[in-house]
Amino acid sequence: MLSNSVNTNVGAMVALQNLNATNQSLSQTQNRISTGLKVGSAKDNGATWAIAQGQRAQSTSLNAVKDSLARGSSTIDVALAAGESVSDLLSQMKEKALAASEATLDSSSRDALNEDFKALRDQISKAVENAEFNGTNLLDGSTTSVGALANANGTSTLTVMAEDLTLGGSVVTVASTDSIGTATAASAMMTTVQDSIDAVSASLARLGTASKSYAMHQSFVSKLQDAIDAGVGNLVDADLAKESAKFQALQTKQQLGVQALSIANQTPQSILSLFR
Repeated sequence: MLSNSVNTNVGAMVALQNLNATNQSLSQTQNRISTGLKVGSAKDNGATWAIAQGQRAQSTSLNAVKDSLARGSSTIDVALAAGESVSDLLSQMKEKALAASEATLDSSSRDALNEDFKALRDQISKAVENAEFNGTNLLDGSTTSVGALANANGTSTLTVMAEDLTLGGSVVTVASTDSIGTATAASAMMTTVQDSIDAVSASLARLGTASKSYAMHQSFVSKLQDAIDAGVGNLVDADLAKESAKFQALQTKQQLGVQALSIANQTPQSILSLFR
């Protein structure tokens, strides 16, 4: 190796290589500090970046799952609110039927009770008709079920069956023309109304269970998404305390590298002293 040559300065070459390596490491550390990521692109670490991207897609897809569950839950909650109103109306109808079943009741009182009964009966239809959310009504017989996404792949759904609470149906057996105009009709109506109350209670219990199931799955999906996001962070997030310490060290190393290169560049000048 030539140690005294003006054509080839090996010391300067080595110093420059080391300085370039230091500058590259410093640039990488600066990028990690500015972005907060140790793997910000595929060129940083292809395998880790690919895994992180897949998990990010999974987490983003879970947003659609949560939205779907929220819509389904709201639809069920609206149906529950209307169903509870129907149950309350039926209870009041039973009270009117019981009062009208008294044989000694005068005609004016019976007529008044009958009008109240029919008003309550018609209010059931209004409650059922208005139990709609996002175009879906679980109580009016217009749909058989409502479903919501249950996973990020769309391969699983949570399905809730509708409950038809319309007058004269299988649940509310009180017909839209029923009345309590006579003591006999009122006595018979008490049984019909009570059967409807029991059936509506069973329907509401099923809807309540479904609503709870939706709420539990929403909570699970939120926790799952948080866990996935934390996992992605473990893969790609930079340790800023560590990077900060490394940054300080690299700055010092850079300064030393510049000085070393300057010293190496001065070596050929020392050859001039040989010719004096």
